[in-house]
Order: sequence, then structure tokens, then C-alpha cells
Amino acid sequence: MTHDLETALLDAHASGDNAALVQLYTQAANQAAQEGQTDASCFFLTHAFIFALESGAPEAAALNARLAHLGRAHLLSF
Repeated sequence: MTHDLETALLDAHASGDNAALVQLYTQAANQAAQEGQTDASCFFLTHAFIFALESGAPEAAALNARLAHLGRAHLLSF
């Protein structure tokens, strides 16, 4: 994860910006996946999914599908 992304995540946590947290954790997951780091990617996807669920974000379904495809969650109905 880049320093800029880490800083942005910390700022989003500090301000309670769930929409930004969904986007930033998804970005971190995508970066980790591109680097072949499946466990790290799933860690970040899980965080994105939780913040999406908490805020009722439409991304929750797609995040759940990605985690289910990787064998890290059950596919839920939204």
C-alpha cells in the first residue's frame, strides 16, 4: 500500500467518512491483488465490505461477490 493511500485511509477513519473508506479499502484490495497478495487483498476487501454494509452503500453486493469468488465469504442476497 502506498503512503498516500495509507494517509487517506487514516484521514477517512478520523473523519468517519464511510464512503471514502469503501473506496479506499477497495483501492488497497485492488493494488494487493495486482501484486499477487491474495490474503492482503481479501483483508482490504473485507474492510471495504463491512463499511459498505454499515453505510448501505451499493458496492456491498459487488464486494461480497468478490469475497465469495475467492472463497472468503458466502454469497449473500441483497
